[in-house]
Amino acid sequence: MREPLLEVVVLSPADALAAVAGGADRVELVTDMAADGLTPDPAVFRAVRNAVEVPVRVMVRRTAGFARGASPDALRADAAELWAAGAREFVGGWLTEDGAVDVEACHAVFGGLPDGAWTFHRAVDHARDRAEAWRLIGGLPGVDTVLTSGAREGVGAGAAILASQLDATGPERDRSGEHGDPDGHDRSGGLAAAPRVLVGGGLRLDHVPQLRAAGADAFHIGTGARDGGWSGPVDPERVRVWHDAVHRPL
Repeated sequence: MREPLLEVVVLSPADALAAVAGGADRVELVTDMAADGLTPDPAVFRAVRNAVEVPVRVMVRRTAGFARGASPDALRADAAELWAAGAREFVGGWLTEDGAVDVEACHAVFGGLPDGAWTFHRAVDHARDRAEAWRLIGGLPGVDTVLTSGAREGVGAGAAILASQLDATGPERDRSGEHGDPDGHDRSGGLAAAPRVLVGGGLRLDHVPQLRAAGADAFHIGTGARDGGWSGPVDPERVRVWHDAVHRPL
């Protein structure tokens, strides 16, 4: 059975160290949370990568919102620069003007990476057709995780949708499969049917037991790890509370 996963959003090496001290299994590195998280400087990525041993996923995103905000070539250059800095795991994903998954951009940015794994982030919750979006995401190269709250408004509104989706896919039928590791990679050399569901976006601690009972085993937090919102640092004690809730035996 796959181990649960707690991912914490970090902005700096200090954040990453605090998150890991509290029990984070993985961190997502971004900058500028006023724009909901953009691509960080490669030097910051290197510092975070050198500071912690847990997996580090790094955002590829030029502007707020879920449109590309830049050409695929520019976004691909950002990803390549991070790859050159040592990044092997990424976060991204875009929608077209009419709300469909921007398959062309996703292929252009991530399809050329030699062996990168990545998370399609909450753009899925803003797609015009959720079922179609999931089908298209499942065919993208390298994507092994989807960050979702089940609804635009957040987990509070989307919990029932998440439970239904988890029931349909099941934690053992996603891309980590029987050959997977706790970070969601498939060691068999291929990918199974569906990306892992990473629950986040308006997630509260009291949501976790219900979602775990429904089959969720991966959770993503940002301000929940901080005292004072994004202006405050990651608090290891807050992360520990989340870690214990996520990892508590069912």
